[in-house]
Amino acid sequence: MNKKILILLFISTVLISANIKEKPKVIKKEVRKTMKIAMIVAKNNFRDEEYLHPKEIFVKSGFEVETFSSSTGIAKGMLGATIKVDKKIDELKVENYDAIVFVGGTGSTEYWDNELAHKIANEAVKQNKVLAAICIAPVTLAKAGVLKGKKATVFSSEIEQIKSYGANYTGKNVEVDGKIVTASGPHAAKEFGEKIKELLLKNK
Repeated sequence: MNKKILILLFISTVLISANIKEKPKVIKKEVRKTMKIAMIVAKNNFRDEEYLHPKEIFVKSGFEVETFSSSTGIAKGMLGATIKVDKKIDELKVENYDAIVFVGGTGSTEYWDNELAHKIANEAVKQNKVLAAICIAPVTLAKAGVLKGKKATVFSSEIEQIKSYGANYTGKNVEVDGKIVTASGPHAAKEFGEKIKELLLKNK
């Protein structure tokens, strides 16, 4: 009799355990999007600090940086820096990036009248991306038409040129108008990078 009771108790315990067994919890993993920045440089004579200082800030902030130019291979800076170009600008798809940055230097004149560079600038504005340019590179933005009615700054030699395209020149080292960031030269490179970083984190 005792044996039967023990068997029944055992069976009851197994059945109860099976019924109250917790369903496995589904743990949702939070997917963290890495912000991506496209930096556009001249193949020859980009300004070293205007690329290196902002890029260092971006990388330390955990952003992914890709470098674009008119051709792949090695791009050379005015002060001797050499960097690897990841892709050509005709491969740049604005929708895949959170910020587009035009680096200055004497060589950046190659983008002033470049239709593709103008298209990239306009797409960045249209898609509400951060758009930035430093030194004489804001001329590319001005000629693309995206600085019209906007506060902006530029290297001193090109003040009249951006004004002729409707920009409101402010004379600041770094100027921010909405999501457009412009800077006046290599001395402002670190501040330029920080402002871009701030905008990206603010709009994350």
